[in-house]
Amino acid sequence: MNSSNAINFRDFIRDIPDYPKPGITFKDITPLLADGDAFGACVSALACHVPSDASLIVGVESRGFLFGAALAQLTGLGFVPVRKPGKLPADVHAIEYELEYGMDRLEIHRDALAHGQKVVIIDDLLATGGTAKATLNLVNQLGADVVACLFVIELSFLNGRQLLGDTPVHHLLSY
Repeated sequence: MNSSNAINFRDFIRDIPDYPKPGITFKDITPLLADGDAFGACVSALACHVPSDASLIVGVESRGFLFGAALAQLTGLGFVPVRKPGKLPADVHAIEYELEYGMDRLEIHRDALAHGQKVVIIDDLLATGGTAKATLNLVNQLGADVVACLFVIELSFLNGRQLLGDTPVHHLLSY
């Protein structure tokens, strides 16, 4: 595998104009996922930002699962999914949050996190910060502490990181 320094991740992000609606340019990560060296280098680069006291990776549905599971395996940490409603089989804790076009809901198993446990949240993209903030709140409500939020891409012009307060936020690409 190539080192992450030798791979320009931007070369593996495809712009899709007017998706999912007119005026939005969607940052498509599927070319990055399709290249084994680039995907591996991406996960390795993300791993550099996992604090040594972290014990779990929390991945946000759905693309956060792809990076989160690989990151958990690489770092030897466990993985916990945060899902959309009705997808988890055991008792869940849920949070509703506002999107620019309505409301949404995220769920986590009630027994997924222990009080005081240190976790890293990961997703593919930080835009307005609504989903990341809801996930952070969900983790905190179960008594765990978020020690970092990781993203492959940050759309910095949307100022989403401001919603995450003083939680360390790291990204590999910024637009």
